[in-house]
Amino acid sequence: MSIQTTIEDKLKALEPTELVVENESHMHSVPPNSETHFKVTLVSERFAGLMPVKRHQQIYALLADELSGPVHALALHLYTPHEWEARGATRPDSPGCMGGGHS
Repeated sequence: MSIQTTIEDKLKALEPTELVVENESHMHSVPPNSETHFKVTLVSERFAGLMPVKRHQQIYALLADELSGPVHALALHLYTPHEWEARGATRPDSPGCMGGGHS
C-alpha cells in the first residue's frame, strides 16, 4: 500500500466530509516517485471548538508512524464544514520548494 493511501485510510477516523491528500514530493529535491511531502485538506465536524494546534495534534497522533519514518513534510489545512464553506471550499496553494539547492 502506498504511503498516500495509508494516510487517507488513517484520516478517515476523523469522519471527514472532505478529504484530499496530495503527494507534493515532485515539487521538491527528492528522487522520482517519492512519497515524502504531502498536503492534507480535511474538513470535519470533529474540529468544531478546537484551536488549530489541537486539530494538528489529532493528525500527528493518527500519522505518528508515517511522520517518524518516510514522511518528511506535511502541510495541513484543517477546517470545520462551516469554515470550509465560508472560504469558498478552497485551500491555499503550496509555495515552491526553497530547499535542496532551489532558490
